[in-house]
Amino acid sequence: MTGEIKEQNNETIFQDALEALRRGDKPRAKELLTLLLKTDQNNATYWVWLSAAVDAQKERIYCLQTALKLDPENATAKRGLILLGALSPDDTIQPFPVNRPRAWEAKLLLATDKPKEKGFRAFTRSPIARLMGLVVITVGLCAAVIFGFILPRQSNVRPTETFTPGPSPTFTATPTLFGATARPTQAFSGPTPLEAYLPAPYTPTPLYVNTPRSLDSVDQFRIAQAAYEDGDWDTFLLNMELIRQAEPEAADVMYYIGEAYRFKGETTNALNAYNDALQLDPNFGPPYLGLARVRLLTNPRFNAEFLFEEAIDRDPFFGEVYLERARYYLNRGDYEDALADLETAEEFLPGSPEVYMTYARVYLAQEDTDKALEYAEKSYAADITSLPVYELLADLYIEKGDYQRALESLRVYTAFETEDASGFGKLGLVYFYLGEYEFTIDAIDRLTDLSRNGFREYYVYRGLSHLELGNADEAVSDLEVAVDEDDRSFMARLGLARAYYLDERFGTAFLQIDIAKSLTETEEEQALTLYWRARIQEMREEENDEIESWQALLELDEDVMTAEMREEAEARLRELVPATRTPTRGASTSTPRAGTPTPAAGTSPTVSRTPTRTPTATPTP
Repeated sequence: MTGEIKEQNNETIFQDALEALRRGDKPRAKELLTLLLKTDQNNATYWVWLSAAVDAQKERIYCLQTALKLDPENATAKRGLILLGALSPDDTIQPFPVNRPRAWEAKLLLATDKPKEKGFRAFTRSPIARLMGLVVITVGLCAAVIFGFILPRQSNVRPTETFTPGPSPTFTATPTLFGATARPTQAFSGPTPLEAYLPAPYTPTPLYVNTPRSLDSVDQFRIAQAAYEDGDWDTFLLNMELIRQAEPEAADVMYYIGEAYRFKGETTNALNAYNDALQLDPNFGPPYLGLARVRLLTNPRFNAEFLFEEAIDRDPFFGEVYLERARYYLNRGDYEDALADLETAEEFLPGSPEVYMTYARVYLAQEDTDKALEYAEKSYAADITSLPVYELLADLYIEKGDYQRALESLRVYTAFETEDASGFGKLGLVYFYLGEYEFTIDAIDRLTDLSRNGFREYYVYRGLSHLELGNADEAVSDLEVAVDEDDRSFMARLGLARAYYLDERFGTAFLQIDIAKSLTETEEEQALTLYWRARIQEMREEENDEIESWQALLELDEDVMTAEMREEAEARLRELVPATRTPTRGASTSTPRAGTPTPAAGTSPTVSRTPTRTPTATPTP
């Protein structure tokens, strides 16, 4: 019964969307079709019609490509892509079927066939009149083809985009999102292809109870359902109150009123509504879940197990209870019970993105990154409109060192979560490891605009980016903050030593490199420390210590440093001690290990390390 009602509602909304397109009201049609796609994002027909409701050519192509991906035999999508120049012409694709008169044909037929005076019918029966009519029709057909198909296609084929020289290219999210090809773009500018499909950061769980409504309530319930999907809680409440007046004994109405108040953050009103629902029907399970959620919202330490049990006792098939209890166990570190509840939830909520998301968080808490990533990607595939999954995927990709994919997720996430300072901090981190230093600075600047004194652990990336760009004062300022934030960070200490070196404060640089030496954990870090110590001592004219540092560097394995570092050390030692043979260790043809920093013209060696995972904070390099 619930499925039939939903199908009827979707068909009604679909017809409304088509009517809006006929009226030329594209914004309304786009709104309705987007609403339909939230409930059935795999419906190729919806995507095809959405292509007619959007204005930008890229958006039209995206919609048609999505439709074709869902239905590879969809001839309409193929024709549209061919007309837009996004698909090569194919002889197997038939022209648009003409199984009914077009508008221009109807007008033409009226102009030639409608009797205007007596004797006209007889006149039209003459061969000359028929020949003239054929000529008119032929001209009309030619005009229609030219003005209806050829010219619009030419006007829609835009010239190849050119980009003004500037910062290095970065990734723009595309319809394929993960694994897509990067293309140049400006940081934080322009809409993403998902803009029309992410109206709110929260995708509410579909209505669980769809009690057949009375005839007096059907219209209000349909409007309420649409408002619920849009997260328009005021409209939802207004219509549910109207339904409540028509159905004063319906416990599910009070439950959903409580849900709306919960989503609005009005916990007292939510508690009252849930309790009112239980007074109407004490055996109705969902209000117990609502009470548990609100109690935990106001007091995270609240013991809600008895409420979960009450809900399950009354409705053992209520999947949301198992999902919510799994989250409850996750927050308390009870991972085994959480996984057990998730297995049950998955039975009752097959394909639920929220179930997959919770699986990912549990496995992440257990430090099983591969499993966590597997379920996070399942959650993304099930609902591309869920912003939290973009953030989770970014965290997991960062941990695995897949910075390009992390960037794809974070660009979408920060495009819509514009007030999340930590999101911009992570974006800056990713840009840094991709070598996009100017974009790193932009991202961390946005972070500081949102949170003046928070998330200082990200300052190290802006400081190192200023260092790479030769901005000594800014580098020193940021890296001093980074060292204050974490005085045991090798990356921050080495960076600060380099910043002082760039600022020609060689004595202070030596103090920092000396501290960095005590923080090294790998041979690569030892190599960097010795390299910079030697260069600093050269500027301080401490020749003996410089020689010792270069010699110690050359005693390390060749694969822990770049070839440029080794060549510089050998050349400098030949200048300082020409009669002394420079020490070597390992084969001279060894290739530097991947990830080892490399000095380049105008720059100096810098550390490049994969950050270690921290579930809730920035990975610490």
